[in-house]
Amino acid sequence: MEFGDKIKELRTKNQLTQEKFAIRLNVTRQAVSNWENNRNLPDLELLILISTIFHISLDELILGGNNVNNMTEKLIKDGSKTRRAKLNMVTTLIGAFLLIFGFACIFIKANSVEYVDASGTLHENFYLLPIGFLFIFAGMIVFLVTGIKFINDSFRSKK
Repeated sequence: MEFGDKIKELRTKNQLTQEKFAIRLNVTRQAVSNWENNRNLPDLELLILISTIFHISLDELILGGNNVNNMTEKLIKDGSKTRRAKLNMVTTLIGAFLLIFGFACIFIKANSVEYVDASGTLHENFYLLPIGFLFIFAGMIVFLVTGIKFINDSFRSKK
């Protein structure tokens, strides 16, 4: 059973008009009509309120049985978008950290003092340059891969 059919069935079973049902949910009658005609879907807060009003579990309201309906597909899609956004944020933070650390290594190398001690040993922190460039390169790669993945996902979602 589709989500809209389930909402309409529950509303008529409880002898509520679309207007009365909309008032109880603090939405417009058009919103209820759109839900019943599967043109639009309510958000999670409204789903919880609907399940409370009709004394029905969220599983039964959303899934409506064993078949996957529009509401289930929407929830799955929203969950994957949230995971993707979190992944993008984490990789962006990692890339920024790598770039900052790389520039810090180069800055420290540029401002450090090189000297020869009394025994003739040269004291130089030469290792900071390759490490700095390595971190800058890694940060740029992370940003590049994240950007390409984001653009690829944007084109896929438009299709």
